[in-house]
Amino acid sequence: MSPHEILHPAHWKPAKGYANGVAATGRMIFTGGLIGWNADCVFETDDFSGQVAQALRNVVAVLAEGGAGPEHLVRLTWYVTDKRDYLASLPEIGAAYRKIIGRHYPAMALVQVVALVEDRAKVEIEATAVVPE
Repeated sequence: MSPHEILHPAHWKPAKGYANGVAATGRMIFTGGLIGWNADCVFETDDFSGQVAQALRNVVAVLAEGGAGPEHLVRLTWYVTDKRDYLASLPEIGAAYRKIIGRHYPAMALVQVVALVEDRAKVEIEATAVVPE
């Protein structure tokens, strides 16, 4: 059973790949914006889905430092430099997401931005997790 309650009005169409809302109680963990480079701050790819996969691995690594896992995620905010890259990469992103995060879908938002601080970055992800007491 999930440690969180998914909030979804019964008369709404099902959300696919995200939740419209999540209720949770416990210790909160917030990540900064994490991008698709490795632990040495080096990009291994300029491929959009490859950077998403690395950013998600970075989210999981930071959560682990706080005693949390992907199942504790309650919110993800994605900043992308090109929504067309995101949409064109959805099958690969979905596969990477399920491999790294699993079939846990927190509340999510995606925003297209003009640029990110690191010029090669194509995606930046902020995460919020709640670890039950």
